[in-house]
Amino acid sequence: MIDDSALNLRRAAYADTIRSIGRRERGVGFVASLMGVLLLIWGRTVEGAPPLAVGAGLVIIGVAWLLFVYVIIRRASYVRAHPFDPQS
Repeated sequence: MIDDSALNLRRAAYADTIRSIGRRERGVGFVASLMGVLLLIWGRTVEGAPPLAVGAGLVIIGVAWLLFVYVIIRRASYVRAHPFDPQS
């Protein structure tokens, strides 16, 4: 039988592996979302801003959220394919 400390180490390593999936995509999505919001604010508040700025900001925010959804799906598929097994 596995003692509790070894089980906790394996569980922590499994959780770290799951957290590391899509880390780069999440970072890019966060930065893109922030840039899209800034572009949207700039397009709505500054008088000399081109009208395309608002649309581009909305598109960038949409792409960022699609990246977040992609990471969620990828993590869920990893967990389904590799369930935590304390005996392995």
